[in-house]
This record gives sequence, structure tokens and C-alpha cells, in this order.
Amino acid sequence: MIATYHKYILSFKQASGTSRGVMTTKETWFIVLNNYDKTGIGECGILRGLSIDDRPDYEEKLKWVCANINLGLETLVSELVELPSIQFGIEMAFKSLESESQFNLFPSKFTQGQDTIPINGLVWMGDETFMRKQVKEKIEAGFDCIKLKIGAIDFQTELNILKSIRKEFSISDIELRVDANGAFSPSEALEKLKRLSEYQLHSIEQPIKPKQFEDMASLCEVTPLPIALDEELIGVFSEKDKLKLLQIIKPQYIILKPSLVGGFKGSQQWINTAEDLGIKWWITSALESNVGLNAIAQWTYTLNNPMPQGLGTGSLFTNNFASPLTVKNGTLQYNKNKDWIFNLNV
Repeated sequence: MIATYHKYILSFKQASGTSRGVMTTKETWFIVLNNYDKTGIGECGILRGLSIDDRPDYEEKLKWVCANINLGLETLVSELVELPSIQFGIEMAFKSLESESQFNLFPSKFTQGQDTIPINGLVWMGDETFMRKQVKEKIEAGFDCIKLKIGAIDFQTELNILKSIRKEFSISDIELRVDANGAFSPSEALEKLKRLSEYQLHSIEQPIKPKQFEDMASLCEVTPLPIALDEELIGVFSEKDKLKLLQIIKPQYIILKPSLVGGFKGSQQWINTAEDLGIKWWITSALESNVGLNAIAQWTYTLNNPMPQGLGTGSLFTNNFASPLTVKNGTLQYNKNKDWIFNLNV
């Protein structure tokens, strides 16, 4: 078996803002396995500035993986504990290699085009006009769950946007989620959550920065608005530490991005631990190309979680790979009439 790795830069159609900054491009890496007449493709979706494996030797690690590919999946994954995006890329590549079709990793009613995955519509940060425009577009596109990035513009303006949505759409019409990406300080967070809760929100993601365990635990205990941990899960590797974190903080939800928490295996550990503690969860992509998004979506479908998932990111890029993945009426669908076109030289 021969393995190679390839860098690819995804370009956003429009600058995408979070409280951590504005993105215009997104770096990703592919591992391609060739074994006689079969090919497997995996995506190592790193988010610079956020991924725990954003480190100077990242490409060296990819080179090592390719040189040692014959160690096999289990050994490689165990050797890459602190490199979750590469773990995920390897899992995906081996699964792709084993599959009858290299992009049909988890055959199901979803991949047969007989069922869909409910997803949230994502509204990026920007000025008020831009955010309102996005909200209108998501509602017109048939989304009944919308997630707004908050924390970078004036808080009152953000409240006004939520208020205007709720004025027109009740909680039974539109489910609203917000994602602060750690933008609030611990001292102001509770008051802001109280004000946000007036608009009957489903949840808020990561209201304060991660690794403030006592502050986050206190917030989760008294919050008027369900809290979902996201960045908090990054860099927690062992099952023992996962259990400890969830026992201390006791969040209402956790959000799993396979590229950030150790692929299918690492995500499943989080799910098992959360369910044992009565904590709910959903899955989100981490701005992968359609290759990684496809793997996450297919796997997510097998988990039978009825909540809207965060898998609507495929249309963000100008140079994404053509695929059967289609967003329609607030769902992710697999259109078998569309073909895959995977070309790293685009």
C-alpha cells in the first residue's frame, strides 16, 4: 500500500466572521491510499488557531503517517492521540479504501437518497444588515433551525436581530441557536444569558472561553439557557479525562466535531460518556471540504439523532469538490444523480 498527502486551500465565497476573527481561506490536507486497483481518500481538516494539532510539525506528522501506513489503522490511530485531525483523516482513508465505492463509507437510506438529515442554517457574523440578510435567506430556504454566530458586534444589536426573528416566528416555527465562540467574560456571561433567554433560544455554544472549569460549571448550574460545550472538548484525549470534564461542568449539551476531537472513535467516546450522564449531543462539521463533510454526514446518519445537526457548510467555498451532497428545505440530502469530482489540481 502506498500513501501520499496533499495540501489544499479552500476559498470562502464571502469572508466568514466569528468572535475569533474573519476567515477568507481554509487550509486542509488529504491522505490518499493506493492499494493495487483501490483508492482511499481521507481529509485531515485542521483549523489553524483552534485545532489542538495546529503545531509546526504537522506536515512532518503527515509525512510520517504516509511512510508508516503499513502499520495499519489501529496502530496509527493510537500513535496519533494528540493529532485528532490526522486520526480522522486516517480513519476516513481506510474506511474509503475498504468500501465498494470510495465515497460511500456508511451505506444507508441516506446514501441511497431515501432519507435526509435535518441541519441548522448557519448565520455568520457581520454588520446588522448582513446578518439580517442571511437570516432572511435561511428562512426562505426552508430552514426551521437557525444558528447565529454572536459576540463580535454590539450585543444590543444582536439582541435586536433575535427579537425581530421572534416577533415574526414563534419557537414552534423556528428553533434558534447561538454560538458565542467563547466571546463573553465570566463576570458578564450570566447577565447576557438572561437577556438572550428572553428570545426562547434552544441553546448557546461556548459562552466563555474553554479551560475555565469552575466558571463554566457555575454557569451551567444556574443558566436560564441550555449551554453546549464545543471548544471545551478540544485537547481532552483520554476517556477518564472526558468523564471528569463532563462530571465537573455538567453541560446541557456537547457538540462534536470529529476533526477536532479524534475522528469517529474519539467522538463516539464523547457520545457514550455524555449519554451515561444524561447529556445530549449533536454533530457539527469543522469547515471540511465535501470529502470530510460527506464522511461526517454519513456517519452521523447511522447514530439516529433526530436533532438538527451542524452539517450545512459545503456551500461556503468557491472551490469545493462537486458531490452528491445537497442542502434542500433545511436538510442535507444525498442526490445520487450528482457525481463526485475529486481533483486536487483544481
